[in-house]
Amino acid sequence: MSAAAPLAGLLVVDCSRVLAGPYATMLLGDLGARVIKVEHPDGDSTRQWGPPFVGPEGARESTYFLSVNRNKESVALDFRRPQDRETLLALLRRADVLVENFRPGVMERLGLDAAALEALNPRLVHLSVTGFGPDGPEAARAGYDHILQGEGGLMSVTGPDPQHPTRIGVPVVDVLAGAFGAVGVLAALQEREQTGRGQQVHTSLLAAAIGSHVYQGTCWLVAGEVPEPTGNHHPQIAPYGTFRCGERVLQLGVGTEAQWVRLAGLLGLDPAEPRFRRNQDRVRHRAALVELIEARLATRPPAAWLAELEAAGIPAGEVRRMDEVYASPQVAAQGLVLEVEHPSLGRIRLPGSPLRFQGGAQAAPVPSRPPPGLGEHTEAVRRWLAGEEDRAAGD
Repeated sequence: MSAAAPLAGLLVVDCSRVLAGPYATMLLGDLGARVIKVEHPDGDSTRQWGPPFVGPEGARESTYFLSVNRNKESVALDFRRPQDRETLLALLRRADVLVENFRPGVMERLGLDAAALEALNPRLVHLSVTGFGPDGPEAARAGYDHILQGEGGLMSVTGPDPQHPTRIGVPVVDVLAGAFGAVGVLAALQEREQTGRGQQVHTSLLAAAIGSHVYQGTCWLVAGEVPEPTGNHHPQIAPYGTFRCGERVLQLGVGTEAQWVRLAGLLGLDPAEPRFRRNQDRVRHRAALVELIEARLATRPPAAWLAELEAAGIPAGEVRRMDEVYASPQVAAQGLVLEVEHPSLGRIRLPGSPLRFQGGAQAAPVPSRPPPGLGEHTEAVRRWLAGEEDRAAGD
Protein backbone atom coordinates (compact mmCIF):
# COMPACT_ATOMS: atom_id res chain seq x y z
CA MET A 1 0.00 0.00 0.00
CA SER A 2 1.35 3.39 -0.94
CA ALA A 3 2.67 5.53 1.90
CA ALA A 4 0.53 8.34 0.49
CA ALA A 5 -2.70 6.48 1.31
CA PRO A 6 -4.86 8.51 3.74
CA LEU A 7 -4.65 6.00 6.62
CA ALA A 8 -1.09 4.78 6.01
CA GLY A 9 0.69 4.05 9.27
CA LEU A 10 -2.46 3.06 11.20
CA LEU A 11 -2.84 -0.47 12.55
CA VAL A 12 -6.31 -2.03 12.70
CA VAL A 13 -6.84 -5.26 14.64
CA ASP A 14 -9.91 -6.93 13.16
CA CYS A 15 -11.52 -9.42 15.55
CA SER A 16 -14.81 -9.35 13.65
CA ARG A 17 -16.35 -11.98 11.44
CA VAL A 18 -19.05 -12.50 8.82
CA LEU A 19 -19.81 -9.15 7.18
CA ALA A 20 -20.52 -5.87 9.03
CA GLY A 21 -17.21 -5.73 10.92
CA PRO A 22 -15.12 -7.14 8.05
CA TYR A 23 -16.72 -4.63 5.68
CA ALA A 24 -15.71 -1.77 8.01
CA THR A 25 -12.13 -2.99 8.24
CA MET A 26 -11.95 -3.58 4.49
CA LEU A 27 -12.88 0.08 3.95
CA LEU A 28 -10.13 1.11 6.38
CA GLY A 29 -7.72 -1.16 4.53
CA ASP A 30 -8.71 0.39 1.22
CA LEU A 31 -7.74 3.74 2.74
CA GLY A 32 -4.27 2.48 3.56
CA ALA A 33 -4.51 1.14 7.11
CA ARG A 34 -2.71 -2.09 7.89
CA VAL A 35 -5.47 -4.54 8.85
CA ILE A 36 -4.63 -7.71 10.76
CA LYS A 37 -7.60 -10.07 10.79
CA VAL A 38 -7.66 -12.23 13.93
CA GLU A 39 -9.47 -15.49 13.26
CA HIS A 40 -10.21 -18.56 15.33
CA PRO A 41 -8.15 -21.53 14.05
CA ASP A 42 -11.39 -22.81 12.46
CA GLY A 43 -11.57 -19.55 10.49
CA ASP A 44 -14.21 -16.93 9.87
CA SER A 45 -17.46 -18.83 9.35
CA THR A 46 -17.89 -17.22 5.93
CA ARG A 47 -14.95 -19.28 4.67
CA GLN A 48 -17.46 -22.16 4.63
CA TRP A 49 -20.41 -20.25 3.18
CA GLY A 50 -21.32 -21.33 -0.32
CA PRO A 51 -21.56 -22.39 -3.04
CA PRO A 52 -20.02 -20.96 -5.03
CA PHE A 53 -16.54 -22.06 -4.05
CA VAL A 54 -13.59 -21.58 -6.39
CA GLY A 55 -10.09 -22.94 -6.65
CA PRO A 56 -8.38 -26.32 -6.66
CA GLU A 57 -9.36 -29.18 -4.38
CA GLY A 58 -7.82 -28.75 -0.96
CA ALA A 59 -7.64 -24.98 -1.43
CA ARG A 60 -11.25 -24.08 -2.18
CA GLU A 61 -12.23 -20.51 -1.37
CA SER A 62 -15.67 -19.08 -0.63
CA THR A 63 -16.61 -16.18 -2.87
CA TYR A 64 -18.53 -14.80 0.13
CA PHE A 65 -15.32 -14.55 2.19
CA LEU A 66 -13.42 -13.07 -0.76
CA SER A 67 -15.97 -10.24 -1.04
CA VAL A 68 -15.14 -8.43 2.22
CA ASN A 69 -11.58 -9.35 3.19
CA ARG A 70 -9.19 -7.76 0.71
CA ASN A 71 -6.21 -5.79 2.03
CA LYS A 72 -5.87 -7.83 5.22
CA GLU A 73 -3.44 -10.17 6.86
CA SER A 74 -4.76 -13.22 8.71
CA VAL A 75 -3.52 -14.58 12.01
CA ALA A 76 -5.18 -17.63 13.58
CA LEU A 77 -5.47 -17.39 17.38
CA ASP A 78 -7.28 -19.41 20.03
CA PHE A 79 -7.75 -16.99 22.93
CA ARG A 80 -7.83 -19.91 25.39
CA ARG A 81 -4.15 -20.63 24.68
CA PRO A 82 -1.77 -18.41 26.69
CA GLN A 83 0.59 -17.84 23.76
CA ASP A 84 -2.25 -16.83 21.45
CA ARG A 85 -3.79 -14.56 24.06
CA GLU A 86 -0.45 -12.82 24.55
CA THR A 87 -0.21 -12.34 20.78
CA LEU A 88 -3.62 -10.66 20.82
CA LEU A 89 -2.62 -8.40 23.72
CA ALA A 90 0.62 -7.48 21.97
CA LEU A 91 -1.36 -6.53 18.87
CA LEU A 92 -3.79 -4.42 20.91
CA ARG A 93 -0.91 -2.57 22.60
CA ARG A 94 0.30 -1.46 19.16
CA ALA A 95 -3.09 -0.98 17.52
CA ASP A 96 -4.76 2.27 16.63
CA VAL A 97 -8.13 0.60 16.08
CA LEU A 98 -9.85 -2.54 17.33
CA VAL A 99 -12.97 -3.75 15.51
CA GLU A 100 -15.12 -6.56 16.90
CA ASN A 101 -18.70 -7.70 16.57
CA PHE A 102 -19.09 -9.98 19.57
CA ARG A 103 -22.38 -10.06 21.44
CA PRO A 104 -22.56 -7.72 24.45
CA GLY A 105 -20.67 -9.26 27.37
CA VAL A 106 -18.16 -11.30 25.37
CA MET A 107 -15.38 -8.72 25.60
CA GLU A 108 -15.88 -8.61 29.38
CA ARG A 109 -15.60 -12.40 29.57
CA LEU A 110 -12.36 -12.17 27.60
CA GLY A 111 -11.01 -9.70 30.17
CA LEU A 112 -11.06 -6.93 27.57
CA ASP A 113 -13.72 -4.58 28.87
CA ALA A 114 -13.43 -0.83 28.33
CA ALA A 115 -11.31 -0.28 31.44
CA ALA A 116 -8.92 -3.10 30.54
CA LEU A 117 -8.50 -1.83 26.98
CA GLU A 118 -7.86 1.70 28.20
CA ALA A 119 -5.20 0.46 30.60
CA LEU A 120 -3.64 -1.61 27.83
CA ASN A 121 -3.67 1.15 25.21
CA PRO A 122 -5.15 4.58 26.08
CA ARG A 123 -5.00 5.68 22.42
CA LEU A 124 -7.02 2.72 21.13
CA VAL A 125 -10.21 3.43 19.16
CA HIS A 126 -12.56 0.50 19.73
CA LEU A 127 -15.43 -0.11 17.30
CA SER A 128 -18.09 -2.50 18.56
CA VAL A 129 -20.73 -3.68 16.09
CA THR A 130 -23.68 -5.57 17.59
CA GLY A 131 -27.01 -6.82 16.36
CA PHE A 132 -29.39 -4.76 18.48
CA GLY A 133 -27.09 -2.34 20.33
CA PRO A 134 -24.88 -2.57 23.43
CA ASP A 135 -27.70 -2.11 25.96
CA GLY A 136 -31.47 -2.11 26.25
CA PRO A 137 -33.93 -5.00 26.68
CA GLU A 138 -32.86 -6.79 23.46
CA ALA A 139 -29.12 -6.22 23.61
CA ALA A 140 -28.35 -9.94 24.01
CA ARG A 141 -30.17 -10.98 20.85
CA ALA A 142 -28.13 -12.37 17.98
CA GLY A 143 -28.36 -10.33 14.81
CA TYR A 144 -27.94 -11.31 11.19
CA ASP A 145 -28.67 -9.10 8.22
CA HIS A 146 -31.89 -10.78 7.12
CA ILE A 147 -33.26 -10.75 10.69
CA LEU A 148 -32.62 -7.01 10.97
CA GLN A 149 -34.01 -6.34 7.50
CA GLY A 150 -37.24 -7.67 8.99
CA GLU A 151 -36.97 -6.35 12.55
CA GLY A 152 -35.71 -2.98 11.31
CA GLY A 153 -38.66 -2.39 9.00
CA LEU A 154 -36.91 -2.64 5.62
CA MET A 155 -38.77 -5.74 4.49
CA SER A 156 -42.09 -4.10 5.32
CA VAL A 157 -41.51 -1.49 2.60
CA THR A 158 -39.89 -3.84 0.07
CA GLY A 159 -41.76 -6.15 -2.26
CA PRO A 160 -44.91 -6.10 -4.39
CA ASP A 161 -47.47 -5.66 -1.59
CA PRO A 162 -47.88 -5.89 2.21
CA GLN A 163 -48.59 -9.64 2.01
CA HIS A 164 -45.17 -10.37 0.50
CA PRO A 165 -42.42 -8.66 2.53
CA THR A 166 -39.20 -9.06 0.60
CA ARG A 167 -35.56 -9.24 1.57
CA ILE A 168 -33.26 -6.88 -0.31
CA GLY A 169 -30.96 -8.96 -2.51
CA VAL A 170 -27.71 -7.81 -0.88
CA PRO A 171 -26.92 -7.66 2.88
CA VAL A 172 -27.62 -3.95 2.97
CA VAL A 173 -27.92 -3.72 6.76
CA ASP A 174 -24.51 -5.34 7.25
CA VAL A 175 -22.94 -3.10 4.61
CA LEU A 176 -24.45 0.05 6.13
CA ALA A 177 -23.42 -0.94 9.65
CA GLY A 178 -19.88 -1.46 8.39
CA ALA A 179 -19.87 1.87 6.58
CA PHE A 180 -21.35 3.74 9.56
CA GLY A 181 -18.82 2.02 11.82
CA ALA A 182 -15.92 3.10 9.61
CA VAL A 183 -17.20 6.69 9.71
CA GLY A 184 -17.33 6.50 13.51
CA VAL A 185 -13.76 5.21 13.61
CA LEU A 186 -12.54 8.07 11.43
CA ALA A 187 -14.30 10.60 13.67
CA ALA A 188 -12.76 9.06 16.80
CA LEU A 189 -9.31 9.08 15.20
CA GLN A 190 -9.73 12.76 14.36
CA GLU A 191 -10.77 13.53 17.94
CA ARG A 192 -7.75 11.58 19.18
CA GLU A 193 -5.58 14.08 17.35
CA GLN A 194 -6.91 16.72 19.75
CA THR A 195 -7.15 14.71 22.99
CA GLY A 196 -4.46 12.07 22.61
CA ARG A 197 -6.93 9.43 23.79
CA GLY A 198 -9.04 6.82 22.07
CA GLN A 199 -12.63 5.92 22.79
CA GLN A 200 -15.29 3.31 22.14
CA VAL A 201 -17.58 3.66 19.12
CA HIS A 202 -20.85 1.71 18.94
CA THR A 203 -23.09 0.89 16.03
CA SER A 204 -25.48 -1.96 15.37
CA LEU A 205 -27.44 -3.64 12.63
CA LEU A 206 -30.60 -2.21 14.16
CA ALA A 207 -29.12 1.30 14.11
CA ALA A 208 -28.02 0.83 10.49
CA ALA A 209 -31.52 -0.28 9.47
CA ILE A 210 -33.10 2.71 11.23
CA GLY A 211 -30.45 5.02 9.76
CA SER A 212 -31.48 3.96 6.26
CA HIS A 213 -35.19 4.74 6.65
CA VAL A 214 -34.99 8.37 5.46
CA TYR A 215 -38.39 9.43 4.05
CA GLN A 216 -40.02 6.11 5.02
CA GLY A 217 -39.21 6.87 8.65
CA THR A 218 -40.61 10.38 8.57
CA CYS A 219 -43.69 9.10 6.76
CA TRP A 220 -44.59 7.48 10.09
CA LEU A 221 -42.85 9.71 12.64
CA VAL A 222 -44.04 13.01 11.17
CA ALA A 223 -47.12 12.21 9.09
CA GLY A 224 -48.41 9.30 11.17
CA GLU A 225 -48.76 7.06 8.11
CA VAL A 226 -47.39 3.51 8.08
CA PRO A 227 -45.61 3.12 4.73
CA GLU A 228 -46.31 0.05 2.62
CA PRO A 229 -44.34 -1.54 -0.22
CA THR A 230 -45.01 -0.29 -3.74
CA GLY A 231 -42.91 -2.80 -5.64
CA ASN A 232 -40.41 -1.23 -7.98
CA HIS A 233 -42.17 2.13 -7.98
CA HIS A 234 -41.47 5.06 -5.70
CA PRO A 235 -44.22 5.59 -3.14
CA GLN A 236 -44.15 9.39 -3.46
CA ILE A 237 -43.05 10.13 -7.04
CA ALA A 238 -44.49 9.06 -10.39
CA PRO A 239 -43.46 7.97 -12.90
CA TYR A 240 -40.44 6.69 -10.97
CA GLY A 241 -39.76 2.97 -11.25
CA THR A 242 -39.42 0.04 -13.63
CA PHE A 243 -41.26 -0.42 -16.92
CA ARG A 244 -41.36 -3.38 -19.30
CA CYS A 245 -39.88 -2.73 -22.72
CA GLY A 246 -39.84 -5.85 -24.85
CA GLU A 247 -37.74 -8.49 -23.10
CA ARG A 248 -35.92 -5.93 -20.99
CA VAL A 249 -36.89 -3.73 -18.05
CA LEU A 250 -36.22 -0.01 -18.19
CA GLN A 251 -36.14 2.46 -15.33
CA LEU A 252 -37.48 5.99 -15.40
CA GLY A 253 -36.87 8.61 -12.73
CA VAL A 254 -39.09 11.61 -13.35
CA GLY A 255 -38.38 13.90 -10.42
CA THR A 256 -39.60 17.27 -11.74
CA GLU A 257 -42.64 18.58 -13.55
CA ALA A 258 -40.43 19.75 -16.42
CA GLN A 259 -39.16 16.20 -16.85
CA TRP A 260 -42.75 14.93 -16.85
CA VAL A 261 -43.72 17.33 -19.63
CA ARG A 262 -40.75 16.20 -21.73
CA LEU A 263 -41.46 12.50 -21.10
CA ALA A 264 -45.13 12.90 -21.95
CA GLY A 265 -44.21 14.61 -25.20
CA LEU A 266 -41.76 11.85 -26.05
CA LEU A 267 -44.37 9.16 -25.42
CA GLY A 268 -47.27 10.98 -27.04
CA LEU A 269 -49.16 11.52 -23.78
CA ASP A 270 -51.01 14.64 -22.68
CA PRO A 271 -49.06 16.07 -19.70
CA ALA A 272 -52.06 18.20 -18.68
CA GLU A 273 -54.54 15.32 -18.45
CA PRO A 274 -56.21 15.72 -15.02
CA ARG A 275 -55.13 12.26 -13.84
CA PHE A 276 -51.49 13.05 -14.49
CA ARG A 277 -51.11 16.83 -14.34
CA ARG A 278 -49.38 17.03 -10.93
CA ASN A 279 -47.09 14.56 -9.21
CA GLN A 280 -49.67 13.76 -6.53
CA ASP A 281 -52.21 13.05 -9.29
CA ARG A 282 -49.78 10.70 -11.00
CA VAL A 283 -49.04 8.89 -7.72
CA ARG A 284 -52.78 8.44 -7.15
CA HIS A 285 -53.27 7.03 -10.66
CA ARG A 286 -49.94 5.22 -10.89
CA ALA A 287 -51.34 1.91 -12.17
CA ALA A 288 -53.04 3.55 -15.14
CA LEU A 289 -49.94 5.62 -15.88
CA VAL A 290 -47.65 2.58 -15.80
CA GLU A 291 -49.96 0.75 -18.22
CA LEU A 292 -49.90 3.66 -20.66
CA ILE A 293 -46.12 4.10 -20.48
CA GLU A 294 -45.44 0.40 -21.00
CA ALA A 295 -47.78 0.36 -24.00
CA ARG A 296 -45.77 3.18 -25.58
CA LEU A 297 -42.41 1.61 -24.71
CA ALA A 298 -43.44 -1.66 -26.36
CA THR A 299 -43.36 0.03 -29.77
CA ARG A 300 -39.57 0.39 -29.95
CA PRO A 301 -36.41 -1.43 -28.79
CA PRO A 302 -34.94 -0.49 -25.38
CA ALA A 303 -31.74 0.98 -26.86
CA ALA A 304 -33.72 3.39 -29.01
CA TRP A 305 -35.78 4.60 -26.06
CA LEU A 306 -32.72 5.00 -23.84
CA ALA A 307 -31.03 7.14 -26.47
CA GLU A 308 -34.08 9.39 -26.81
CA LEU A 309 -34.62 9.62 -23.05
CA GLU A 310 -31.01 10.67 -22.55
CA ALA A 311 -31.25 13.24 -25.30
CA ALA A 312 -34.39 14.65 -23.66
CA GLY A 313 -32.65 14.90 -20.27
CA ILE A 314 -34.90 12.32 -18.62
CA PRO A 315 -33.10 10.07 -16.10
CA ALA A 316 -33.40 6.50 -17.37
CA GLY A 317 -31.58 3.21 -17.24
CA GLU A 318 -31.83 -0.51 -17.66
CA VAL A 319 -32.08 -3.32 -15.12
CA ARG A 320 -28.82 -5.17 -15.65
CA ARG A 321 -27.60 -8.58 -14.53
CA MET A 322 -24.38 -8.78 -12.53
CA ASP A 323 -22.40 -10.03 -15.55
CA GLU A 324 -23.58 -7.01 -17.54
CA VAL A 325 -22.70 -4.62 -14.72
CA TYR A 326 -19.11 -5.85 -14.47
CA ALA A 327 -18.72 -5.71 -18.26
CA SER A 328 -19.68 -2.03 -18.29
CA PRO A 329 -17.02 0.35 -19.64
CA GLN A 330 -18.18 2.94 -17.09
CA VAL A 331 -17.62 0.53 -14.20
CA ALA A 332 -14.13 -0.16 -15.55
CA ALA A 333 -13.43 3.55 -16.01
CA GLN A 334 -14.29 4.21 -12.37
CA GLY A 335 -11.88 1.53 -11.13
CA LEU A 336 -14.72 -0.50 -9.66
CA VAL A 337 -13.26 -3.85 -10.70
CA LEU A 338 -9.94 -4.72 -9.09
CA GLU A 339 -7.48 -7.43 -10.04
CA VAL A 340 -5.27 -9.05 -7.40
CA GLU A 341 -3.00 -12.08 -7.34
CA HIS A 342 -4.36 -14.71 -4.94
CA PRO A 343 -1.94 -17.37 -3.65
CA SER A 344 -4.16 -20.33 -4.58
CA LEU A 345 -6.59 -18.86 -7.12
CA GLY A 346 -4.16 -16.88 -9.24
CA ARG A 347 -5.35 -13.59 -10.70
CA ILE A 348 -8.90 -12.79 -9.57
CA ARG A 349 -11.25 -9.86 -9.96
CA LEU A 350 -13.02 -8.25 -7.00
CA PRO A 351 -15.54 -5.43 -6.55
CA GLY A 352 -13.56 -2.25 -6.06
CA SER A 353 -13.43 0.47 -3.44
CA PRO A 354 -16.29 2.99 -3.67
CA LEU A 355 -13.89 5.87 -2.90
CA ARG A 356 -11.54 7.86 -5.11
CA PHE A 357 -9.27 10.76 -4.17
CA GLN A 358 -8.06 13.53 -6.43
CA GLY A 359 -5.80 16.48 -5.80
CA GLY A 360 -3.55 14.76 -3.27
CA ALA A 361 -0.41 12.71 -3.53
CA GLN A 362 -2.44 9.63 -4.40
CA ALA A 363 -5.18 9.56 -7.02
CA ALA A 364 -6.90 6.57 -5.37
CA PRO A 365 -5.98 3.92 -2.82
CA VAL A 366 -5.49 0.85 -4.99
CA PRO A 367 -5.79 -2.45 -3.10
CA SER A 368 -2.69 -4.55 -3.53
CA ARG A 369 -3.42 -7.46 -1.19
CA PRO A 370 -5.83 -10.31 -1.95
CA PRO A 371 -8.06 -11.76 0.76
CA PRO A 372 -5.76 -13.84 3.01
CA GLY A 373 -5.64 -17.55 3.57
CA LEU A 374 -6.53 -18.68 7.09
CA GLY A 375 -3.57 -17.95 9.37
CA GLU A 376 -1.41 -17.05 6.39
CA HIS A 377 0.45 -14.33 8.33
CA THR A 378 0.43 -15.75 11.87
CA GLU A 379 4.12 -16.46 12.16
CA ALA A 380 5.20 -13.35 10.26
CA VAL A 381 3.12 -11.16 12.57
CA ARG A 382 4.56 -12.90 15.64
CA ARG A 383 8.07 -12.24 14.38
CA TRP A 384 7.16 -8.61 13.77
CA LEU A 385 5.74 -8.27 17.28
CA ALA A 386 8.92 -9.77 18.67
CA GLY A 387 10.99 -7.22 16.76
CA GLU A 388 12.58 -9.83 14.55
CA GLU A 389 11.49 -8.06 11.36
CA ASP A 390 10.13 -4.64 10.55
CA ARG A 391 7.19 -5.68 8.44
CA ALA A 392 4.98 -8.73 8.04
CA ALA A 393 5.35 -10.87 4.95
CA GLY A 394 3.54 -9.43 1.97
CA ASP A 395 3.86 -5.75 2.96
